[in-house]
Amino acid sequence: MTDLNHVVLIGRLTRDLGEDERSFGYVGNGQARANVSIAVNRSRKNGEQWVDEVNYFDVTIWGKTAENLKPYLLKGKQICVEGYLKQDRWEKDGQKMSKVSIVANNVQLLGGKSDGAMPSGGAPKFQPVNNAQSNDGYSNNYQSDSFGGTGSDFPEDIPF
Repeated sequence: MTDLNHVVLIGRLTRDLGEDERSFGYVGNGQARANVSIAVNRSRKNGEQWVDEVNYFDVTIWGKTAENLKPYLLKGKQICVEGYLKQDRWEKDGQKMSKVSIVANNVQLLGGKSDGAMPSGGAPKFQPVNNAQSNDGYSNNYQSDSFGGTGSDFPEDIPF
């Protein structure tokens, strides 16, 4: 029987991806690897006072996910990481060392354009057509001939 090793964290990136060679690269088989660090804030009560704690976690993102998210993983951007814990062990100068990190299975970008972390352009904004109200009290906010139209009201470069 297999044990359960699953973690879900929401936090903010501590640095831009690609600032140094160790944060983004390709391994021997050509697969992309992104190493990021996230800060996860937590509040707890200590007596009568609320105390804020920050924990930092190293996250490894592999493959196409790493490549596709590279332009969006900027310092301060809030992300949700779903994955598993991985412990690396080694020996250095006769002393045993250990490090626990997170290997991401799924990464979701959170927040929006107000974070300042989206590349220029951002997501398109759509506004409903404001037609006059019909006599029955319901608004008529659609154009009957728009179904199956040319699609020219959508921008060409969608950011996803």
